Amino acid sequence: MERASRPTRARAVVKPKAADSWLRLSEDTPEASVLRATVSKSIAGEPPNLGGILAALRRSPLVGADLDLSRPREEGRKIDL
Repeated sequence: MERASRPTRARAVVKPKAADSWLRLSEDTPEASVLRATVSKSIAGEPPNLGGILAALRRSPLVGADLDLSRPREEGRKIDL
């Protein structure tokens, strides 16, 4: 019995996963719509939207909560070397 070469073994793993991805793309679900939009953007070569993290932080419910995040500055522990 001959062992399968690496590309053949890899193909045996990748092909089912690729088929699963194509099936998910063809579904009529919100997740599939997001996935299709992401794939379309990546293929079109459009630059990614900048400031996404900052925009998410600005939408946070903690904006304007006036939290006191200061910490007291204290001397560290004394250790004996």
